Amino acid sequence: MLPEPVILPVRHSGTAPSGKSTGLWWGLLGVAAFSFTVPLTRMAVAGLSPLFIGSGRAVVAGVLAAAALALTRQRLPQPRTWARLALVAGGVVVGFPFLTSYALTAVPAGHGAVVIALLPAATATAAILRTRERPRPAFWAVMALGSLAALAFAFLQSGGIGHLHWADLLLLGAVVCAAIGYAEGGLLARELGSWQTIAWALVLAFPPMLALAVFDLASQPPSATPVQWAAFAYLAVVSMFLGFFAWYRGLAIGPMAQVSQIQLLQPVLSICWAALLLGEAVTWTTAIGGLAVILCAGAAVRVRLKPTA
Repeated sequence: MLPEPVILPVRHSGTAPSGKSTGLWWGLLGVAAFSFTVPLTRMAVAGLSPLFIGSGRAVVAGVLAAAALALTRQRLPQPRTWARLALVAGGVVVGFPFLTSYALTAVPAGHGAVVIALLPAATATAAILRTRERPRPAFWAVMALGSLAALAFAFLQSGGIGHLHWADLLLLGAVVCAAIGYAEGGLLARELGSWQTIAWALVLAFPPMLALAVFDLASQPPSATPVQWAAFAYLAVVSMFLGFFAWYRGLAIGPMAQVSQIQLLQPVLSICWAALLLGEAVTWTTAIGGLAVILCAGAAVRVRLKPTA
């Protein structure tokens, strides 16, 4: 997950609470919100197209973000900040939602949760590359082991070595996108504020997402059930918007490295929700694969946090 970056000035619209426990609780709230994303995406794609889910959720969240920014009279970010916001938008507003939506048309939610369990270690890697840090060789060794565990699980679920499912490639791409968005967003949250970071990213992505949503609605009108529309609403309002309020706020309050480790709980919760909401069986390969990836991701984060000799 995210390392402790260089301390940057924090701008909040109001008085923000501080302290380690406060940051951890905000981070836990964000992870709990995100843990429903994979199973509810799987539920929504049964009645809505992946293109509409990926773009439509960004449109709804973009309207909410624009309203929040206008009502609180937020100042426009500095010109140099827009390129960094584009990186956040490309990762968490566009890349992750689209790739997971298409992937989950073909694989169960529990399967997706296991592959996405690489995200904490991938985010740590993205942050290390972003800050040009030189971690110890042990970090790269554990990171490689976790990647191999995720790939081994994907191969086993797809029918053996050499039979990697195309959906797994999309899920791995989603991990890369989210890792970049989380790493840059965590840093930006200390400059713009927690909710302002995702709000400006959503506003930036709004025009192309609106065009894609309108195109999809015109080409194939949706025929979803009320439950599937409710799943879509959660993805748009909570997964794409409100969840980031809590997550980026927790990262901004910090300690960022400790708060980011809470995300190791997310795949466990996602697998549980998939079993409860979708009736998916938790197979031994899912349990063992998820445990292996989570342990490796946790080890990578802890190795990263240990000071070098």
